[in-house]
This record gives sequence, structure tokens and C-alpha cells, in this order.
Amino acid sequence: MENLKILLYPHPILKHKSKPIRKIDAELKEIVAAMFKLMYETDGIGLAANQVGLPYQLFVMNSSGDPEKPEDEHVFINPVIRKKKGKEEDEEGCLSFPEIHARVARPTEIELEGVSLDGQVRRFQWKGLPARAAQHEIDHLLGVSFVDRLSVTALAEIREQLWDLESQFATDCELGLTPSEEEIVMQIKALEEKRC
Repeated sequence: MENLKILLYPHPILKHKSKPIRKIDAELKEIVAAMFKLMYETDGIGLAANQVGLPYQLFVMNSSGDPEKPEDEHVFINPVIRKKKGKEEDEEGCLSFPEIHARVARPTEIELEGVSLDGQVRRFQWKGLPARAAQHEIDHLLGVSFVDRLSVTALAEIREQLWDLESQFATDCELGLTPSEEEIVMQIKALEEKRC
């Protein structure tokens, strides 16, 4: 699992709705460890499986961003937000949208439920940054990126940066550095059949 890398917008898997995981095994634990490693290496606080090319309902998070604080690490398999409360706008960024930041409105408090790596259902009540980060990652699993939640004005402010990423992706496809959309769809289906 050392070969995981963060996929950048507009990679098609970022729009793909992830499937529930039906099997927790040693390989999944290796995937989680590799995702945490990559998240820390890229200075992230959360990372969804589809951001590394895996179409699974899985994300890892450490809202402190500090690998020396493993007590802040969380793994969520098949996560669901059970309750939402309040609303506030704050700045967000995303590892799949490097150096792009914008203000996003989200509920301030959530009750989150998901399965941990030991197969137990866990429930958390969070507010502030942990709540925002968890909502951001769950959006990814639903095929929604933070830019999809922006106002028309906010989106216009980052449009040029998005075009740059779109242009780079098109070039990578032309050069064969990124698989074609058809190949990506086949890869996604094969991965889903394996674990979902």
C-alpha cells in the first residue's frame, strides 16, 4: 500500500459515490495505515479513500494534524451523520485541490456514526474543526467536493486555479500519465467487487 497517492481534481473518482465496505481485514488495515502516512506527509487533517483511488466508504482523520497525537486519530468505515446543528462559514482547503481555499458554510455540530477498524460501531458528537473536517470527508465519499458547496461568487474567485488543474489533468491523460476515463471506470468496478 506504499504506492498510494492523492488524486487531484478533476479525476473522475472524486465525483464517484463510494460503496459500503463489507469486509475488514489485514489489507484494509494496511490501506488505513498508508492513508494516515500520506495524510501526514501532505499536512492534511483528513483523507477520504476515493482521494487515493479507492471507491470505499472510508476516511481517516486527525484534526490536530499531529502524528505525535495518535489519540486524535479516527478511522471511519461506512460513516453516517445522524444529527446536524447550527451553521457557520469558515475557510476550507483540500488535498485534492492544492493551494485552493474558500469559505464553506456547514453545520457547526454533528453526531457522527461509523464502524472502526475493530468492527465496532462508534458514535461521536463533534463541533468546530473536527465536525467540519468529518463533513468534508463524508462529502468526498458522496462524490461531493468542497468547491461544489461554494457560492457562484466564491467559485468565480478560484475558477482560474480550477482551470489550471483541469488543464494539467487533460495533459496527463494525453501523455498517458493518467488512465482514460474508461480505464478508470473499469478499475473502480474491480475494486468495488473486491471489497464492497
